[in-house]
Amino acid sequence: MQARDSAVKQTGGRGQRGTFTEAGRRAQIVAAAIEVIAELGYHRASFARIADRAGLSSTGLISYHFNGRGDLMREVVSEVIKLADGYMRPRIEAQTSYAARLRAFIEGNLDLCADHPQELAALVEVIANSRGEDPGMVAFLDVTEGTLAIQVEQLRKAQAAGEFGAFEPWTMIRAIRAAIDDVVRRAVRNPALDVRAAGRELADLFDRATRRTA
Repeated sequence: MQARDSAVKQTGGRGQRGTFTEAGRRAQIVAAAIEVIAELGYHRASFARIADRAGLSSTGLISYHFNGRGDLMREVVSEVIKLADGYMRPRIEAQTSYAARLRAFIEGNLDLCADHPQELAALVEVIANSRGEDPGMVAFLDVTEGTLAIQVEQLRKAQAAGEFGAFEPWTMIRAIRAAIDDVVRRAVRNPALDVRAAGRELADLFDRATRRTA
């Protein structure tokens, strides 16, 4: 919200039309950045290449809309996270059992990778090359920890309902997340990898790991 508020203030007397125009230009730059990072890698994704991909006349237009490379990388991460949330949330919420929701979470992550490989490749590149204090990394870690906390609460509810067995929820959800992330990283290096099949296998594995046994 802060970035949006800042952008609105900068438009000054340009009014609502200017605000919409600037929002569209920012989105255009972020989309171009995602494409260039996915294709060429983080370090080769210069403002010049991003401006050329976005069809901009100069890199100054990027600097006008973003406060440096870190700010742009944060927006790249935020855009991919927003895409992932819109893709995943309906699938998970459509399920009625805890086991089905967990399966939807695992398979959905890797279906996302199959359907949006470019966005996931860009995210992996940004995170792999960011330091802990970089805006992109901070944004990613904040959202990731929040998502994991929600999933941990779901595991605890499933245990309380008797659907899942006894295990430490934080350990389990971090194992799940690590397994998903490993497949995503392998898919970035090997586009031929069948990530949907890997998602089904992981879902089966963690279904067995979490289910209550008689």
